[in-house]
Amino acid sequence: MILVTGGTGFLGSTLVQQLIDQGHSIIATKRSSSIIPENLKASSLIQWVDADITDYYALEELVAQARQVYHCAALISYHKNDAAQMFHTNVEGTKHIVNLCLLHQKRLVHVSSIAALGASKKGLPVKESDKWEHTPRISKYALAKYESEMEVWRGIAEGLDAVIINPSVIMGVGPGEHGSRSIFEMVNKGNKIYPLGSVGIVDVQDVAKVMIQLMDTAISGQRFIVNSENISNRELLKRISKLMNKPEPTIKATPIMLSVAWRVSKALSMLNGKKPVLTRETARAATSKLAYDNSKIVNTLGVSFKPLDQILEEVCQAYYA
Repeated sequence: MILVTGGTGFLGSTLVQQLIDQGHSIIATKRSSSIIPENLKASSLIQWVDADITDYYALEELVAQARQVYHCAALISYHKNDAAQMFHTNVEGTKHIVNLCLLHQKRLVHVSSIAALGASKKGLPVKESDKWEHTPRISKYALAKYESEMEVWRGIAEGLDAVIINPSVIMGVGPGEHGSRSIFEMVNKGNKIYPLGSVGIVDVQDVAKVMIQLMDTAISGQRFIVNSENISNRELLKRISKLMNKPEPTIKATPIMLSVAWRVSKALSMLNGKKPVLTRETARAATSKLAYDNSKIVNTLGVSFKPLDQILEEVCQAYYA
């Protein structure tokens, strides 16, 4: 029996699908409000369990039953009002998973994030060995993922058999919730603006495959960046626009423009009661020039990642054709 936390999420559901395709029996946790993907509902290999990962006792029996644990569950938000809940869910939940895996001697694959690695140093792509540097510009989400990962490192120091992955922006086609679809939605709605930053992107199927491969190795006490390609936001939007037969963005979003925009978005949210579309943290992220070095995972497992153009084409064909 294999335990997957966050089984209805974009990555979690993709991982569950790949595991049952290999014939594994799965315990998959979900929030009570989460919707099970249609193609996973009928599988007799999956036992769905409503479980709060911040509830130690709700998790204990599940971890005890499992021979392997994949920890995918996490709260992702760049909204200030979600920060306290995000830290509680991500850090406290990971602490419980780590402690229970230690108690019951279970092997763990933990999904961290490239956000937990910090920014590029001297203009070079980020590596696993780069040191974390706390600055006021770091998002609350990045800090929560960093502190969550620190719980895993603490567990490793205490004897935990675990490996960590740090995926970049996850895109692609999967059975569950859709990852990073907001970028495609912007283009579909005729967005004319492009931010100055850059990102790393990886396909959801590749991330799940890497997790399974790492679980089945003897590798422990290490982390791996999982990234296919690095690309500027402008070029990314240009390629998506071409695939969707939309005009490519031509207006450069300067830092000053974004600074005004997130303040306007915040003011509007106070009037309509909805979460702001743009926040200070997402505005900063849009202008950050980020790049990630995937050589460690490539050299360790010999993996080849799906090319970015193929990822984008598959998403456009699946949801916008």
